[in-house]
Amino acid sequence: MSDHRQVKSKTRVAEHGEVFTHEREVNAMLDLIKHETERIESRFLEPACGTGNFLAEVLCRKLAVVESRYRKIQLDYERYAVIAISSIYGIDLLEDNVEECRNRLYDIFDEQYTRLFKSKCQDDCRQSVRYILKQNIIHGDALTFKRVNKPKEPIIFAEWSPVNSVMIKRRDYSFEMLHNSQFGSDAGLFSDMGEEVFIPDPVREYPATHFLRLHEHDE
Repeated sequence: MSDHRQVKSKTRVAEHGEVFTHEREVNAMLDLIKHETERIESRFLEPACGTGNFLAEVLCRKLAVVESRYRKIQLDYERYAVIAISSIYGIDLLEDNVEECRNRLYDIFDEQYTRLFKSKCQDDCRQSVRYILKQNIIHGDALTFKRVNKPKEPIIFAEWSPVNSVMIKRRDYSFEMLHNSQFGSDAGLFSDMGEEVFIPDPVREYPATHFLRLHEHDE
């Protein structure tokens, strides 16, 4: 993971408290939960993600596992890379940070994908990854649970659940409802703790879709 600056400008620090965590500290903190960062489907949410210092390192670790296990069969690699990317969520107040974070995560995936499969890479896979990152990295305020550019609209997160070897089921949930029903009891985003955790009703459901066709949801 490339080392990003810790401060973009004094104005941004003063107005938004924006200071980026150094790569050394990021890795030290993630090493405390190393087994989770290397579990492909384990979900991570960074409520003040900035340009993605934490999320980028999490994705690097997950994709290293995907490569080591599935690089010999392209379809398997693509499926598990999509699952890894779909498990990463972020919120930030500043729109340029959101765009940079999305692009940074995409570039991490695309560099590995291109290196492994070269001319065999599929545009549909790349489009699905772009689409997932657009849904998962949100321009919003984690304290108000609202979008910044549309302050009356709630932050909505998509849950991406594998159904079988190629299909994924998407359900959209209000971040505020997820927070109120789970985080107060120390559970994670879309926790799989079974009956111990209440998950609210989704605000929208989509039919199960091939993971290479996820980007067609909004068409």
